[in-house]
Amino acid sequence: MTWIKICGTTSLADAEAAMNAGTDALGFIFAPSPRQITEEAAAEIIDALPPTLKKIGVTVNQSPEAVAKLAQNVGLTGIQLHGDEPGDQMWAYRSALAPRMIIKTLQAQQVLTGGDDFLYSYLRVSEFFDSVLLDAGTPGQPGGTGVPFDWDALLPIVSHIQQWMPVIIAGGLTPANVSAAVQLFAPWGVDVVSGVESEPGRKDAAKLTAFVAAVRGAAENAPLPAASQAAEHP
Repeated sequence: MTWIKICGTTSLADAEAAMNAGTDALGFIFAPSPRQITEEAAAEIIDALPPTLKKIGVTVNQSPEAVAKLAQNVGLTGIQLHGDEPGDQMWAYRSALAPRMIIKTLQAQQVLTGGDDFLYSYLRVSEFFDSVLLDAGTPGQPGGTGVPFDWDALLPIVSHIQQWMPVIIAGGLTPANVSAAVQLFAPWGVDVVSGVESEPGRKDAAKLTAFVAAVRGAAENAPLPAASQAAEHP
């Protein structure tokens, strides 16, 4: 079953709406963003949620020690590294965060233009993190764009990454297009922010329900990704 993360959570009401829709994880953004949340507010929300729901903190270019402290203080079950954290530092994040889940965001344009050296700087240390999240960001500017990346151009690269580790697809996903994304990429997971909002930082319950239903329906007919059997996370 395709893993679903609803990111940009800013309130308990939105967290509960996403949970009721059937999401597997919530994302909390601790970097400059219209959806940025304080540690105190996130901890209060997380304290009211069931332990079975994954709580992922999104950070940008923070040290392993800083993200470990954040995770401990807030009650996070995982961290999404959404900045320029280099591959040769993944071991330090794993050491600081174990046994929490670690997701490394790679921007689609970086993957396309960076060549094999860029991609393999992460794949060769894949034992130190749990999954790659592909987003449609702008190189040098952490954060998504709210629009999809070039799916056709990235398809062979996604297929290659899946031979190493699970892939999460993000970037401009909506209830209307996520089914096509799941059927095309057969990803381990999907991640959404703006596509299920009524306004920045506020979720729309109907869009949440439609998004989850679209993912679940599409996943029934999608081919299995190469790394599906390796996608067990703490």
